[in-house]
Parts: sequence; C-alpha cells; structure tokens
Amino acid sequence: MATASALPSIAIIGAGAMGGAILQGLVSSSLASNGVTVTNRSAQKAAALADLDGVESIALEQRPDGNTAAAASADIVLVGVKPAMVPDLLREISPALRPGATVVSIAAGVTIATFEQILGDGVAVVRSMPNTPAVVGKAVTGIARGSAVSDARFEAVRALFATCGAVIDVPEAQIDALSTISGSGPAYFFLFVEELTKAAVAKGFAEADARLMAEQTFVGSAALLEASDVDPAELRRRVTSPKGTTERAVAVLQDARLDLLLGAATDAALARAKELATGA
Repeated sequence: MATASALPSIAIIGAGAMGGAILQGLVSSSLASNGVTVTNRSAQKAAALADLDGVESIALEQRPDGNTAAAASADIVLVGVKPAMVPDLLREISPALRPGATVVSIAAGVTIATFEQILGDGVAVVRSMPNTPAVVGKAVTGIARGSAVSDARFEAVRALFATCGAVIDVPEAQIDALSTISGSGPAYFFLFVEELTKAAVAKGFAEADARLMAEQTFVGSAALLEASDVDPAELRRRVTSPKGTTERAVAVLQDARLDLLLGAATDAALARAKELATGA
C-alpha cells in the first residue's frame, strides 16, 4: 500500500469550532509535516492549540499582523472566520498570499465569486462544507473548485480534508444543499438521541441509564451500518419482526410522515443558506 504524501504547508485563519476540528484531523494524520499555522482572536483560544505537534498558534490580540503572517506562511490557506468577516479578511491577507497559494473557504454561505472578486481571478479558490465529526476523523466534506484551481491543487485540498473523513466533489450550486444534509445532519442526530433519552426517562429509567441506552443504541447502530455491506432499509427490516413491537413503533414514525418532516427541515436550512449568501 502506498504511503500518503505529506501535505503542503497550511494556515487556518480563524480556528474556531470547525477550523479546530479540521486541525485535530490534520495533526492526528501526521501528514501536516510541512507545518500548520493557526490564528485566533484571543490568547486563551490560541494557547489551547499551541501544544499540538507541528502547530504554530497565533493570538491576534498579541500579534495584530497574525492573519497576514499565517497567510504568507502557507500554500493552502483555510478561511474559517464568520461569514460576515470574510470580505475584510480577504482584503487583509490578499497582498500576503504566496504565488500559487490555494485559498479554501469553510465559511457557510460565502460564494467562490466573492473570494475571486476580492482576491483576483488568478487566485485558486476552493469552497468547502465540512461537518463537526471532523474532530474524530468521521467528517463528510463537500468541496467545489473555483475557476483557477488546477487538478493538482484540488487533489491537495481533497487530501487535506481526507485526514478528517470522507470527501465529496460537488458543483458549487450543490454546496448549500449538501450543508442541509451533512453539515446540519449532526444536529438532527443529536436531537434524535436527546428525544429518545427523554422517552426513556418518561418510562421510568434513571437519567444516566436513559442516556446510556439512547446514546449507545445510536452509536452501535452507526457502527453496524458502517461495518455492513447492506443498505439501511435492509438493516431496518432485519430489526423489524412481522407483527412485532418494532413494526408497531416504526409504523407510528411513518404515519407521522418522517420523510416529509425531514424534507421540510432540510428545505428550511437551504432557504436560510440562500439568505446568508445575500447577507441577510
């Protein structure tokens, strides 16, 4: 088996929850041997990342030029600040970018066109949508390429996100739709765990036991799905004995039109993504 190649030098500007999750994947992979530089506004947040192997962590309150220094240090620059802050940040770091650098957006709702307009048409821009399981190496990340991205640069970005989980190539027009499934999906999962825990408590179980039952049932089911070569519908049928208790419970969920509910929920998320793209 071929050994994975080392990644180019990387900067994560605004290493908050998502940037920090990606950083954890990078460090765990041991592929970031050319260095990772990260920035945060506060010294406290920067200090929390400073001990990671191969990571230079910069606090902007101590080093106001930290963003430009990070950008100048890297061949791949991840932009992880809040969407409203992206234009000002791009104008700040643009003069510092290395020739041939690739700028990667992890900011929800900000288009490739916005990046290219500020950075210039010749700058390689990739838009991404990772999700929070990146911190345990189980992310799903959608990536879409801008007009100036070569195959080699796109593959380098793919390799970066592959350190955190699965990677899907999509046209930019599908990024917002992807975000309603995999981007927001962990919240849907946690909500199901939360509500099943409440159902267990209502049936007389202690809180700790209720949490254990609900959480481990979902964790175990996910592990079974991952290890299996059959689809979820078949796995569901294997649990659902004819005229049994599970069949009765599943019927209640189906009668409540869970399919329509999930469709409506993801439609609402998509509508909000489009609002964010217009600055609403």
